Amino acid sequence: MSIPRHIVGFLASRGLKLATAESCTAGLIASVLAEVPGSGSCLDVGFVTYSPSGKAGFLGVRQETMDRFGLTSEEVAREMAEGALAQEACAVDIAVANTGVADRSPAGGPPPGTQCFAWSLRGRDGRVVTASETRIFTGSRNDIRYAAALYALSRIPALFDSMRMATACATSGHEHNSR
Repeated sequence: MSIPRHIVGFLASRGLKLATAESCTAGLIASVLAEVPGSGSCLDVGFVTYSPSGKAGFLGVRQETMDRFGLTSEEVAREMAEGALAQEACAVDIAVANTGVADRSPAGGPPPGTQCFAWSLRGRDGRVVTASETRIFTGSRNDIRYAAALYALSRIPALFDSMRMATACATSGHEHNSR
């Protein structure tokens, strides 16, 4: 089974909605998901924020974060995912974000193929849990972008299960502390 088809089945079977916040993949995460029949039941919105001003203006990524860590960083990806999840008009449970470089970056920048990802989950109690990671892909510019899009989707089930456990433990701990 293809990754997008598997993810549509995973999300639909749990009644989950997804938002994407994409920079380097420029909408590919949402696009490959949308290729699957029935994806409309689980794909709510996709943001393409290629520029720093787009990341700040639409997703609330702080200029300080971009300046301190660089556009290709897990910190920026985390703020992108959390920003998408926080949008009032989004009725989503999970947001996935990607930022990276597909080919040469300016001197001193990350190596070609570096992709930073973040996945944010809103728990039943409204708390948000975010996971992030960095991977390096090889190939042509578009090979890297496509591989990054598939990777971003492929991690959703495992991260959903682990993040859901984290929110459950945090909630249990909170309830325990309040007694």
